[in-house]
Amino acid sequence: MRGTVATTRPVRVPFFDLRALHRTSGVQDEIDAAVLRVSRSGRYLLGPELETFEAAFAAYCENTHCVATGSGLAAVELALRAVGVDAGDEVIVPSHTFIGTWLAVSAIGARPVPVEPGDGSFLLDPDRLAAAVTPRTRAVLPVHLYGHPVDLTAIAAVADRHGIALVEDAAQAHGARHRGRRVGAGPAVAFSFYPGKNLGALGNGGAVVTHDAALADRLRLLRNYGSREKYVHELRGTNSRLDEIQAAVLAAKLPHLDEWNRRRRGIAERYSRELAGLPGVVTPDVSPWAEPVWHQYVLRSTAREVLRNRLAEAGVQTMIHYPVANHLSPAYAGQQSWPAGALPRAERLADEVLSLPMGPHLSDEAVETVIHEVRAAALALG
Repeated sequence: MRGTVATTRPVRVPFFDLRALHRTSGVQDEIDAAVLRVSRSGRYLLGPELETFEAAFAAYCENTHCVATGSGLAAVELALRAVGVDAGDEVIVPSHTFIGTWLAVSAIGARPVPVEPGDGSFLLDPDRLAAAVTPRTRAVLPVHLYGHPVDLTAIAAVADRHGIALVEDAAQAHGARHRGRRVGAGPAVAFSFYPGKNLGALGNGGAVVTHDAALADRLRLLRNYGSREKYVHELRGTNSRLDEIQAAVLAAKLPHLDEWNRRRRGIAERYSRELAGLPGVVTPDVSPWAEPVWHQYVLRSTAREVLRNRLAEAGVQTMIHYPVANHLSPAYAGQQSWPAGALPRAERLADEVLSLPMGPHLSDEAVETVIHEVRAAALALG
């Protein structure tokens, strides 16, 4: 999920560097071998590489079935369609998230209904969820944003009580845990394999994991023109299939994921420890029942632009996830009953969030540089 980046001097610490990740982790040779193997195989879609990766990723998520798709957006959309969301239905979404979550709902002809985060949180607030349910609500679509799980226990309780489907957007949470269970162990969980994710391909990709065999079968139909037999189309599907090269690359990278996530966790713990209490800076909270995987490390600051520019001057790249609240974007402005001020928490976060460099490739020296420059910039703001 993309943000905006600011750099005004030669970069000392890049925000993210995939080449460095592949090089320092030793996975580059495995990636090269996987690509060459598929290139020479003559089989590029719906083949053995896909089957191997789907089985491995389902097992990693502590689930039964994985149906890989052409993108994370497609994974969310097809998951919603598979659980029965249709045109005219309502789907509850977080007010603060990447717009792709909302777009997946709109692509079906359904209506996104935003729910605000809780105090000091980036995530959909379960305490506000029930009030958003109407007779037209078909599903709730929480997002495990920035790698921190939402409170699935509380959200599932509301969904069960009202008889609505629960579809999780886990595009940023590969490997995270909620009360000991892996994010991905649920009934319908959508992932993205965009290159910058904790588990990223060399292009677009996504997947839905589930323990429901009938749902998995429907997803396989939906991703392949509604067909399981050539030229026999059982429903109105689409074309969204993870190709063999991306599947092989992801299978090569998957065994490294837990190690990469441990490194992310160590960096995040150091950021939180050494940046706590700085003037004008709020570090992210971690719920006691959560094991986040720190896809992003996101600060909040009422002086964000000043802080961001000072870091850019020092050669530390940062990003903003996300600079425009979805309901105020041109894609939705004027189309729904959400004028400016209607979702104040989302609007405030859009004005305050700032993501620091994060990734398993970061050296201790790079992390020290980021901490030093953030401290210097924050103390200068005083």
